[in-house]
Amino acid sequence: MPRYFFDINDGQFLPDTEGTDCADCDAARREAMISLPEIARWIIPGDGDNQAFTVLVRDETGTVVYTATLTYAGLRLDGAAVAETGPVR
Repeated sequence: MPRYFFDINDGQFLPDTEGTDCADCDAARREAMISLPEIARWIIPGDGDNQAFTVLVRDETGTVVYTATLTYAGLRLDGAAVAETGPVR
């Protein structure tokens, strides 16, 4: 079974040095799609309310065969947000 590596970038690059056995590239794609929300779930954006989480899937030769990005964007809607940015029109 081929091994795929799932490198994560959330503003800091975290290479996968162990890899995961997947039946094929489609199975690795599904694994990447499942992993992104889980990764985002545990990492609170440290740079405001905007964060992008990217996974790069590499095959055994090191070739990137799939990439996906999940973006989180939050906006405060109470008085603090209005004071910082002005009223919403």
